[in-house]
Amino acid sequence: MELRGKQKRFLRSEAHHLNPIFQIGKGGLNDAMIAQIDEALEKRELIKVSLLQNTDEVADEAAVAIQEQIHCEIVQIIGRVIVLFKPSSKEKYQTISAKVRSI
Repeated sequence: MELRGKQKRFLRSEAHHLNPIFQIGKGGLNDAMIAQIDEALEKRELIKVSLLQNTDEVADEAAVAIQEQIHCEIVQIIGRVIVLFKPSSKEKYQTISAKVRSI
């Protein structure tokens, strides 16, 4: 699902109040973390991931790596915080994606 400008703007406003639920540290981005991010996106649809100061990862590269492996959308990257969106496959969790489709 390719996001249009208005949809990204809506998702940015929805993500504004969220706190990052994943932190990428000195261990970097590994398969276990990718799997956990995918599970969280399935339930929440919109999450924030932050990169700690002690990581060697760059936000842009980490975001692209996550996007390629779990096929999600990068909504925004501000500094060391990445906002990700992926519509849930389960109907009971599709609250945000229903609003995004209507925009």
